[in-house]
Amino acid sequence: MKNLILSLALAVLASGVAQAGSKTDIETPPFDKALAQQMIDNSIQRFPLAEDVSVEDAIDSMQLRANVLNFKLVADLPLSEQVKAMGEDANYMRILAFCDALIAKRMVEYNIIFAGFLPCRIAVLEDADGKGWIVTMNMDMMLHAVDLPADLQPLAKQVRDTIYSIVDAGVNGDL
Repeated sequence: MKNLILSLALAVLASGVAQAGSKTDIETPPFDKALAQQMIDNSIQRFPLAEDVSVEDAIDSMQLRANVLNFKLVADLPLSEQVKAMGEDANYMRILAFCDALIAKRMVEYNIIFAGFLPCRIAVLEDADGKGWIVTMNMDMMLHAVDLPADLQPLAKQVRDTIYSIVDAGVNGDL
């Protein structure tokens, strides 16, 4: 099953890369849009904020939890502020990126594909109705789609558990 998921992901990625490249006589495999949409949907998790938790509370809680778990906040992208600075209205959207640099280094040394997932991103946003959400990568899908050597499996699980703990703190406003 893991190899099937990885093969499908690579086929979709290869199709997209081939289509994005220069125009040549290279024949690209057929693109299955429905399959690609399903894969993307399954690769992302969405969590509604608890009723009494604001987006600011969620962010404060996530930053605190990350600190306690020794995961560094390596990027903070206030996208809605940037959109507003460009003269357009925008619902709240901010992306936080967390990382354990030593684990990241080991994962990328094993397989450079992991560089595409770094750092772990968690988006905090409000939908059109003003409801707060946290959106992040499905860490279980990533963890189970690649055969990791025994020495990296506990590190990958640690990253997964840490990111989910950070998300949980944000969803519930745990300070």
